[in-house]
Amino acid sequence: MHNEVQDYYGRQLQSSDDLKTSACCDISQVPAWLKPLLAKIHPEVLARYYGCGLVCPEELRGCRILDLGSGSGRDVYALAQMVGPGGEVVGVDMTDEQLAVAKAHRDYHREQFGYDNVRFLKGYIEKLDELGLEPGSFDIVVSNCVINLSPDKDAVLAGVKKLLKPGGEFYFSDVYADRRVPDSVRNDPVLYGECLGGALYWNDFIQLAKRQGFTDPRLMEDRPLEITDPELAARTGNLRFFSATYRLFNLDALESDCEDYGQAVIYKGSIENNPDSFMLDKHHFIETGRVFPVCGNTWRMLKDTRFANHFEFVGNFDRHYGIFEGCGVGIPFDAAGHPEQGGCC
Repeated sequence: MHNEVQDYYGRQLQSSDDLKTSACCDISQVPAWLKPLLAKIHPEVLARYYGCGLVCPEELRGCRILDLGSGSGRDVYALAQMVGPGGEVVGVDMTDEQLAVAKAHRDYHREQFGYDNVRFLKGYIEKLDELGLEPGSFDIVVSNCVINLSPDKDAVLAGVKKLLKPGGEFYFSDVYADRRVPDSVRNDPVLYGECLGGALYWNDFIQLAKRQGFTDPRLMEDRPLEITDPELAARTGNLRFFSATYRLFNLDALESDCEDYGQAVIYKGSIENNPDSFMLDKHHFIETGRVFPVCGNTWRMLKDTRFANHFEFVGNFDRHYGIFEGCGVGIPFDAAGHPEQGGCC
């Protein structure tokens, strides 16, 4: 499968125009603050971009970032501007042709940015331990529509977990299916190369993440994918595919469910490009200056990470009030006769 993917992305695809579906093509609206950063990236790097989402989380200045499946380097060069000269971005890819494009334009980007804080390594994302990277040395790991192409996704997440600092995060976009993908789709070289054949059933991904120590995966955004080629659409049958962006925090103290300790946070509005609100995930839109009740896990995702200085924290873990209603888990017993408790983490 590695050989087929290398052939597809190294030789068959010459630009994003050659794709037969919208799976490996980011149609998300580019935020205004990102446009000037992309404008500084070489046109050839942009043309050979095959991502499916935006993998630029907040608060990156000075961070050390690893990009899995970095391809021609678009995300690496965008992130390089966000971390600044005090940070570093390392790209890993297994395809010689893509790496050649990324490396060929380092001097161009050095002149554009005024500094050089990137490097590219050839390797497999399932074998990160073979690249000489120091464990616990990265603030953030990103990936853009690549994990679906891996034949050993457990190994990928295990490697990411090992490389992240405590409180670091894995922030990535990928393709998921609404059910388990049958062998007829998984073994189709074109469907696999188009990021569909290797897509995980969404719930299998959640279990995989928890199995590798990422206890509470948080969904950032998602969109349905369109298979524009009629022949490929016929091969996938009733399967539905989605592009989704998740953030997984490397926090060992997270609990399996959303537990209520009576805590709250207040966002200061101090994160760059986020003066009015901060979105931790799809269900946590935190407005500046407003007291926002949170579960214990959300508290830790803000308190024990790079976001801590941007929030005020109310409460602690001294008293437990049970589960947050509406968070997917509830008390199984009949609570008739007791007033309902509102709110959700």
